[in-house]
Amino acid sequence: MFKRTLLSSSVAAVVALAAQPTFAQDEAILEEVIVTGIRGSLNRAIDIKRDSMSVVDSIVAEDIGKLPDNNVVESLQRVAGVQVTDRGTGEVNAVLIRGLPDVSTTVNGRTMFTGTGRALALADIPSTLVSRIDVSKSRSADQYENGIAGTIDVRTFRPFDFDGSRVSLAGRAIHQERAETTDPVLSALFSNRWETNAGEFGALLNVSTAKTRYRDQTMNAGAAMPFFTENPASGFAPLEIIRPDTGGGTVWEPGLDRGLPTAPGSTLVVAGEEVPYYLARDALIINDFTGERERHGANLSLQFAPNDRTEYTFEAFYNGFRNESFNNMYFSFVDWWGSLGGLVDDRDEFDSISDTFNLYPGTNIIRDRTIRDGFNFTSGDYSRGKTDSYLFALGGKWELTDNLNIESEIVYQQSDFETQFFAMRGESVRPEIRANFDGRPGIEFFEYDGTPKDLTDPSEYAMGPIWNNAGEDSGEAMTFTVDGEYWTDIEFLPRVAFGFRWDDRNTATRLREQASNRGCEAAVNDPDRETSADIALCDFASYDDGLHHINSDFMKGRATAPRSWVVASGPYLRDNRDSFLNLYDMPTDVAMRQTFEVDERNAALYATADFETHVAGRLLDGQVGLRYVDVETDNVFFDQAGNPTTESTTTNSEMLPSLMLRYHINDEWLLRAAYSETLRMPGFNDLNPNITYNDDLSNVGYGTANSGNANLAPTTSQNLDLSLEWYFGDASYAYLTLFQRSVDGLVIPFRERIQPDADDIPDGFLVDTFVWSRPDNASDGTLQGVELGFTYFPENLPEQLDGLGVITSATFLDSEQTIPVFDETGQPDGEMQVPFFGVSDFSYSITAAYERPTFDVRLSYVWRDTALNRNEAALFANPLRIYRQPEESLDFQFSYNVTDELTVTFDATNLTEQFTQERYGDSAYFSHVNTLFSRTFALGARYSF
Repeated sequence: MFKRTLLSSSVAAVVALAAQPTFAQDEAILEEVIVTGIRGSLNRAIDIKRDSMSVVDSIVAEDIGKLPDNNVVESLQRVAGVQVTDRGTGEVNAVLIRGLPDVSTTVNGRTMFTGTGRALALADIPSTLVSRIDVSKSRSADQYENGIAGTIDVRTFRPFDFDGSRVSLAGRAIHQERAETTDPVLSALFSNRWETNAGEFGALLNVSTAKTRYRDQTMNAGAAMPFFTENPASGFAPLEIIRPDTGGGTVWEPGLDRGLPTAPGSTLVVAGEEVPYYLARDALIINDFTGERERHGANLSLQFAPNDRTEYTFEAFYNGFRNESFNNMYFSFVDWWGSLGGLVDDRDEFDSISDTFNLYPGTNIIRDRTIRDGFNFTSGDYSRGKTDSYLFALGGKWELTDNLNIESEIVYQQSDFETQFFAMRGESVRPEIRANFDGRPGIEFFEYDGTPKDLTDPSEYAMGPIWNNAGEDSGEAMTFTVDGEYWTDIEFLPRVAFGFRWDDRNTATRLREQASNRGCEAAVNDPDRETSADIALCDFASYDDGLHHINSDFMKGRATAPRSWVVASGPYLRDNRDSFLNLYDMPTDVAMRQTFEVDERNAALYATADFETHVAGRLLDGQVGLRYVDVETDNVFFDQAGNPTTESTTTNSEMLPSLMLRYHINDEWLLRAAYSETLRMPGFNDLNPNITYNDDLSNVGYGTANSGNANLAPTTSQNLDLSLEWYFGDASYAYLTLFQRSVDGLVIPFRERIQPDADDIPDGFLVDTFVWSRPDNASDGTLQGVELGFTYFPENLPEQLDGLGVITSATFLDSEQTIPVFDETGQPDGEMQVPFFGVSDFSYSITAAYERPTFDVRLSYVWRDTALNRNEAALFANPLRIYRQPEESLDFQFSYNVTDELTVTFDATNLTEQFTQERYGDSAYFSHVNTLFSRTFALGARYSF
């Protein structure tokens, strides 16, 4: 099975090592110059999967600059075992492998990161730079160890990928239906190679730029709180809110895992009296996000081969991200703060307070209600984000002898991420509010006489608090690697490989957090104010030169909500930042404070051995490996005044074995097994022990606090895979994979209620009690499941049906982790079983494809089941856990070859225009975030010669 290989070896010999960082891997790409057509790209992806030692699935670009979706993440949603989520701002943003979010991302086998993160934001990579994506679900010892979910390696083009010169120009116009905009995506590739007296030289430049204007719209039902019934405790009003300390004692605890009981007649003890309660939502929040995003990418690759035994490569990679967004937010309290009794006095339809609301049958949960004099505010939220990431790599490959190959590389990278945020509230009280929390929540506003309320009148808003925040993340790393392979003369042990990796990573974060915590008039009238200000400037209605922004056609009638309202314009706030800071008596020159600096050194050694024998007359081959990792982390953390408070050094060492087996049942059937161990290092910010306090913005009576934990240890995982694969025809195969992940040291939050010293609480805060959350390695869990894949292009079909095929995959998952339950002091008090975050029990994709000589068509559908998404802030009485409801996407693609060089395309994504929904506790009674995302339609053309 194994043979000695040189740089000029045949493709058949080297593809067997496609998943390993050797000369052979790139040589496979070298010989397969261009893959066109659906079946052509599928055949190449199938070859990669079949001939790899580890469990790998791949996506191969059908032609230069063409992957089938708007970004790399969207392309991955069609891979079995891969789920995508966090759709928004016109695209999908996050990827999970077998339900786990901790994915190691590499580019051409090199680790990359964004800002202070440990991974690269895959959505930031333009798909037009990509030639191939490999998803490794099992890990060999020669692969980077971080990331318990798996590894996604993005491959870019190199000049030696092509026989000679190559030029490819591509452009697409993408229409965002909700934003009612059409924006460009442009790319260009120039590549050539030359024979010179010194050897062969190749150069490639690939550039891409994309602009997207987007609009996302959400209806959020706020958290649940307990309220007195029509018959309250002594001294309280009907339907008055019951806070955790109502009546002077502890009535209920915030952050309950299951929430308060919802059975009719459930009671709480208030001031020594046992009284029944209702559960009702405290607010409804409407968000109308608009924005403009730009992505720019460039890849320069230079290759030089002085002879057929030596090759040098220099690469420079850049990806840039710009995002400017504006949120038109409308926040309305929908619990009683005012003259609830006025409804009964003024309205014929309300004979009593009981007529102002309705319960879900068989519960104590209010389904809809009408209130008077509800406090409201709008918020014009302006945000700006900017990322610039650079990577430079210089490496060489040497065939020192017929048996020994060595390659080495030195890589430098830098990534900087900047954010800015400025917001102003507009405050008001609405005469009458009708809110419905059932299914897709809704809200309506009225005058006292029942006529609809105009929300676009600036004179009805007072200028409320303002915020001025900013952040800077920076990271740089120097990485050195050396890898070797030795082909032996031992029949059952034909090849051994070894390598060393050294990485020195530095990262730092700085923040600026400014908040007024009071309205404009209060700031101007402050008797301690040192500078004078004109009170007339606090009149929101008086600004007729751009401060007022009125949106339009919110939700297009697909939700019971106002279509328009007025907020402070984000661009106007940005352009007049200093003027507003002066008006609110806030300094304009506040410097950003340091929060942490980290220097981490990672040294890794590995060795692998390939083996082969025969069992029952059939080939059994595989690989055994061992990776040793030693990580030393120096941390310096700073308090909220910017002073260094904590310095620490942690050292973690791990020995990570791997074993992979392949049994070749016959020419079509392959049985594969793999065992590996992986780890996840703590996020840098999760190590920061300094506490950050957040004021009570929801009027629940206390704030939140959060910090990291300098004692966090790595999370480790033991991984098993067993796969049966059947390769039965051209672009046709099927497989069944069983897998299990046993994860130790999962990070979960510890929570407790605290009252810090007054000196630790920022000035102007409304409360002195906080629910403090900090991470710890307090959970272990197991994830197991089944993957099914089936791709079939029938042969010998009638001529008109030739090229018809189907590509399907399905993933079944089951997860469980044990987490401690805490008492009011933050101490463990028992334990409970919950699923992993982000894991959908079932997901599938199906693509119908039809390929002809001049055109191809694909219709793809992706679906994923309910998933536990995250935990809510520990403030309220609803269930703590938030579940994301099933998600789906229907996409269409058409490609037509006008000539051999020119191809035109039409694409459509998210055709079902699904409302995505989150719920507290996965309960039909507790809807949370409901979001409407846009469909996109794109026309494009590619010209290659």
